[in-house]
Amino acid sequence: MNNTASVLVLVFLAVTFIMSAHDKIFHWKDNMAWLKPHFEKTILKNSVAVTTGILLVFELIAGIFSIVGILELYINGGRMFGFYGAVFSCISLLLMLFGQRLAKDYDGARTIAIYFVVAILGVYWLS
Repeated sequence: MNNTASVLVLVFLAVTFIMSAHDKIFHWKDNMAWLKPHFEKTILKNSVAVTTGILLVFELIAGIFSIVGILELYINGGRMFGFYGAVFSCISLLLMLFGQRLAKDYDGARTIAIYFVVAILGVYWLS
């Protein structure tokens, strides 16, 4: 297998974003209970539910494209879906980073940066 690193990155991104989306969908109220106070002193204070919904869509796209990308690599060696999975993962992480920086949650932002490195490697390897 020539694509081992790419597959492992895509598995990482798929797990990360499918599980995050699952949590948002099935524990929406709990997420809102944490997020609303987290963003109460930011420009997002009145749009937490909407922005979380937008993030959810990007996470689902990232996770689904990553899964399809794994299958595409195995079936025909194609990289298109995996590439888009990695790109949408980067977009999702940048949205989260923006929010964490607005909220002045620097530890949260630092954690997101670690995930971003993995996603950028995926973009690079799959481009």
